Amino acid sequence: MTAPNAPRFSLVVPIYNEADNVRALLDEVAAVLTPHGPFEALLVDDGSRDDSRARMQLWKREHAAAWLRIVCLRKNCGQSAAVMAGVEQARAAVVTTLDGDLQNDPRDLPAMIELVLTGRADAVVGVRRNRRDTFVRRVSSRIGNGVRNWITGDRVTDAACGIKAIRRELWLQVPRFAGMHRFMATLIRGRGGVVVERDVNHRPRAAGSAKYGIGNRALRGLRDCFAVRWLLARMLRHEVAEEL
Repeated sequence: MTAPNAPRFSLVVPIYNEADNVRALLDEVAAVLTPHGPFEALLVDDGSRDDSRARMQLWKREHAAAWLRIVCLRKNCGQSAAVMAGVEQARAAVVTTLDGDLQNDPRDLPAMIELVLTGRADAVVGVRRNRRDTFVRRVSSRIGNGVRNWITGDRVTDAACGIKAIRRELWLQVPRFAGMHRFMATLIRGRGGVVVERDVNHRPRAAGSAKYGIGNRALRGLRDCFAVRWLLARMLRHEVAEEL
């Protein structure tokens, strides 16, 4: 249920050791999304070991930004947990996400949000057509998406893209597991939801270092694919027709 006086949409951004990016991120979010509000932004500190949290707090004080909510996890739990912690605390019926490394462009969000708010989609997920990453990361991602689609039977172009707009109730209904943020399109389709892919801008990382690579994703991602295939086969899809 949407909270009383809920904002038009909620933005959730998982933050882990992004101290050098949070100020620019918040400056951009404020400039780009304020005209499309009212909105709220939940930046979820996933147990950062740098001063990401302190810099977010300082920015909030300096700008008296009532729309900014800083959610702090007790310890590092991973990106899926950080995203879901923000979704659980969000007050809007539509929850959007961005990565915290400035590679996603918040200017893509308003059109994505509109598709969900007008009922043309249950979820809109980004596709980084002109991806600004290293050759190795681009090739490994293409292979990963191909393998993921072959195993799950789905058709997702860019499963790891961090920019999304999804009805909050669907975030809360799909099965939860580490890595689920990469399978949201597949899980929502598995529930009968309408998923739209949309080309989005992608930018080079401004500062800091990538948290994922081939070494820490390949085997884990393969295991997740088979788990999702099992979930899709066993998922409950009942609908109540009427009560007499």
